Amino acid sequence: MTARLDTLEFGAQGRRWRAALGRAHDLAITLEFDGPQPRFFAAEPARATPLRAGAFTGSVEAGASCNCATYTLAPHCQGTHTECVGHVTREPASLATLTPVPPTLALVLSVTPTALGAAARGPHAAATDRVIEREALATAARRWLDAPWRALVVRTLPNPESKRWHAYAGSGSPAAYFTADAMRWVVERDVTSLVCDLPSLDRADDGGQLAAHRIYWGLPAGAVDAAQAKRADALVTELAFVADTVADGLYLLDLHVPAFATDAAPSRPVLYAVEELDADSHA
Repeated sequence: MTARLDTLEFGAQGRRWRAALGRAHDLAITLEFDGPQPRFFAAEPARATPLRAGAFTGSVEAGASCNCATYTLAPHCQGTHTECVGHVTREPASLATLTPVPPTLALVLSVTPTALGAAARGPHAAATDRVIEREALATAARRWLDAPWRALVVRTLPNPESKRWHAYAGSGSPAAYFTADAMRWVVERDVTSLVCDLPSLDRADDGGQLAAHRIYWGLPAGAVDAAQAKRADALVTELAFVADTVADGLYLLDLHVPAFATDAAPSRPVLYAVEELDADSHA
């Protein structure tokens, strides 16, 4: 008989919570190599093909002794993925050295992106761009601002199931993105793990600025020197999907990332429902 934990108690800044391990919410989009899948920037979908080695072809259906496939994908573009500061720096930075990370108290927020409007400036922004503003985040988080969460999960509205296989293409701004001021709010909250259902924190075509990414990692505008990053251990997870069954509020985030010596890798963020112990004292 195998003993399984069904609850886990943890503390942060003098407060304690109980996580219900049997109430997991998987935020990763299942990457179906032979089916519909989300895609951003890359023209081709992720693919799986049987491994060929001499006379061996890795397909039981084709007569092989076992299945063994070769997978081709761009983590930044195809499916739920986590990335580190090496995404924008000259020097390589490895997820393998920054993970695993301990489970973290997380806040789930739902926000409705709004049109950029008159704030649009230059050739890499349009009035019709949909953006996440500082005020939207601050308003949605107001109820939980006193809690010591260090992870933030942002769900954009509306939230159709089609996000699981949507191809973000056709314009320089096929998806909503964070304004610079919104990302400064995230940094002010000292968030070290940001999860969102967007394909990128930034506009798809922003002239290479990646302003929100650089603000998040504490880099000056245009900087590519990893040594300048003030938040080099912070992680970003993009192209997640937060089902409507996950209510806004506090959870325990357990971020699963493979030991890839790369700046990005497919990942699986999992939330567990929590309740605060002696919550009345903090009401």
